[in-house]
Amino acid sequence: MGRKNAFVCLLLMPFALIYRMVTDVRNMLFDLNILPSEKFPVPVICIGNISVGGTGKTPFTEYLICLLKEQYRVATLSRGYKRKTKGFVLAEEQCTADDVGDESCQIKRKFPGIIVAADANRCRAIRRLLALPEEKRPDVILLDDAMQHRYVQPSLTIMLTDYNSLYYDDCLLPAGNLRESAYATSRADIVVVTKCRKDLKPIDLRLMEKNMSLMANQHLYFSTISYHKMEPLFPSKKLKSYSLPEINKNEDIILITGVANPQPLIETVKSHCNNVHVCKFPDHHAFEQSDIQYIDDEFRKVASPSCKIICTEKDAMRLKHLTFLPEKWKSCLYYLPISVKFLPGRGDDFDAIILKHIISTVSILQKKECQEQKSQHSENLD
Repeated sequence: MGRKNAFVCLLLMPFALIYRMVTDVRNMLFDLNILPSEKFPVPVICIGNISVGGTGKTPFTEYLICLLKEQYRVATLSRGYKRKTKGFVLAEEQCTADDVGDESCQIKRKFPGIIVAADANRCRAIRRLLALPEEKRPDVILLDDAMQHRYVQPSLTIMLTDYNSLYYDDCLLPAGNLRESAYATSRADIVVVTKCRKDLKPIDLRLMEKNMSLMANQHLYFSTISYHKMEPLFPSKKLKSYSLPEINKNEDIILITGVANPQPLIETVKSHCNNVHVCKFPDHHAFEQSDIQYIDDEFRKVASPSCKIICTEKDAMRLKHLTFLPEKWKSCLYYLPISVKFLPGRGDDFDAIILKHIISTVSILQKKECQEQKSQHSENLD
């Protein structure tokens, strides 16, 4: 979501103050335990933010999956935004965006061995996950975009903030893009600045660190986006994968973006190709026939036999199952996977902190369970 101009911000500021009062009262009710916040007997890691728009939560969730999946049975849980199902749903390997949402569908297809669930009621969903048979029950649960869902008390909270829209330079909705005040950062154990430029100087990093004024027990990291080879959305057409530098500089590209902040992607593709035609849509956009017709009109204008259509991995989850997708697209439609990469020297101990947290949390929970069993045994003897 882009920045609002100063005049609009000024007009909306009274509404932002009302919004702050509402969110501050809500948070206070949770802090005072007037509203319940439930703990669970398993490590629960929340990946969230305090702003609307994309901060890179899904690729960061995927980073954690890659870190943990060899040692632990991992589950991811999100609300499944814009899915057509209701309540608690466990994703199948052949799921669609309509079943569990585009991001959950993407994760399940990339990591079929993990548990992927969708439910707006996170407490209910975690109970359902922990009620699974022992051989399927998760050892670790990753909560995607749940920093404001305070009915769950996570064992660890990771807050992301986009380098291009840092939370401390923003203001509350509707004047700005913040869901709650910057004070909410105090709930985070780890703060990660995402989508950083790779050429940031040490002084830039120190300035951000100073402006955040984090507490001594909070950890700060800086990460960037790594772009991988473009993969054909319909591999049955026997298309090969391409890295962006392998594309002919003068080749025509139709770039489809249905994400919150497409600018880094647009700039990256344009840095490799001279003729990029951007078809921009809102985040989580449900493509309709008129949208496809609009893109196809752009495709026809180009009229180049080597033209490629590139979309984000999230958009691919929605495009793949459209019955009205033009057949001719299937021989030139690619998606561009991305992943998280920490800046050199700015994420060296991140993995170790996550793994240490899980080990220590499991140890504490096991001790607590053992003590409860001993107490119960003593009561039975009495």
